[in-house]
Amino acid sequence: MLTNLARAAFGVIALRVLDDTVLQPPAGVPVTERPLAALVPLALLALAAYAYPRLPNAARAALAVTTGVLGLAAGLDAVYYTREVGLSADDVTGWLALPAALALIGVGIAEWWRSQRRLATAAVGLVALLFGVVPFATAYVKAHVASATVPEPTFAHEDVTFRSSDGLALKGWYVPSRNGKAVIVFPGRKGPQAHARMLARHGYGVLLFDRRGEGVSEGQPNTMGWGGEADIRGAVAFLEGRGITRIGGLGLSVGGEMMLEAATKADGLDAVVSEGAGARTMAEAIDRPGMSTPERAIGVIQYAAHDLGLFLATGDTPARHLDGLTGRIEQPTLLIAAPRTPNGETLNRVYAQGSDADLWEIPEARHIKGIEARPAEYERRVTRFFDQAL
Repeated sequence: MLTNLARAAFGVIALRVLDDTVLQPPAGVPVTERPLAALVPLALLALAAYAYPRLPNAARAALAVTTGVLGLAAGLDAVYYTREVGLSADDVTGWLALPAALALIGVGIAEWWRSQRRLATAAVGLVALLFGVVPFATAYVKAHVASATVPEPTFAHEDVTFRSSDGLALKGWYVPSRNGKAVIVFPGRKGPQAHARMLARHGYGVLLFDRRGEGVSEGQPNTMGWGGEADIRGAVAFLEGRGITRIGGLGLSVGGEMMLEAATKADGLDAVVSEGAGARTMAEAIDRPGMSTPERAIGVIQYAAHDLGLFLATGDTPARHLDGLTGRIEQPTLLIAAPRTPNGETLNRVYAQGSDADLWEIPEARHIKGIEARPAEYERRVTRFFDQAL
């Protein structure tokens, strides 16, 4: 009975994978763009269904629980998008995957109870979950869940659509320039609105938009920002098409990381402010100042599983270490960091070394909330930076 239940659950989760990658992929993303996202999990699920009855109880338990945890990750996006925008056709298999995943976890517990070495199996399984399975599953969620709704604007604007440099349709708002210059405030349309209003008061044109896979823009989500500099290059081209010849970028959190990378690839980006940049990959995560050797070792294992999961789900290769990129930035650059937050912003000290970037740390600020911690100084410093650089 347990074997039949496990195999049925493997099949339901396989259907979810097939639906997500082949039958109903994200808008603007052809099946051929991320073949591993379909081929690898489907092949592994088929192998799991074949091998399951041939394995000892401990191995069955590990296989069932591991697949169950990953199955929960595969269905979470359906829960999120149903809550945010209502049930759609591509959510159905996600909802079906959830009870299948829970059934697998239950089967795994039953198989574990039947095994001869329950204590050793539980200890090894817990380590594998914490250091491998959960980071891998987290990466899957990051590749499927992004902001689903477009917030209400708090300023006058134009609704605009433009193409990323790799062809995706991106939707956003544009505040026309009054001084012949413009700033891309990134990412999204919700978090950066205070920054947009600030810049617009000083005459700058401001462009905000939903990055790929977010809101009503096309593309595969990737909340770590891998490949997202193509969105910024498209935004630069849009502004150039509006006759803007001096263009700056203000990036927040992962947007700051993408803005720094884009500065090395977008010829029309003339100045960059990056606030709250941290780690996007294993290489960056283990480079934080003050990390102990055990912390680095744990980080290598967990982030390696995380980065592998994100690569398989999106087809995007890991972003390059910003430490090696910031030294190549020729544009004026201002780094803003809140070093006491747990978001890895002390990395900005690493990014500033070997580059011409200026670093401004705001110890009392929350993540990307410098504008709230020191509103007058923030406005003065940021607008003066763009006034001088542009």
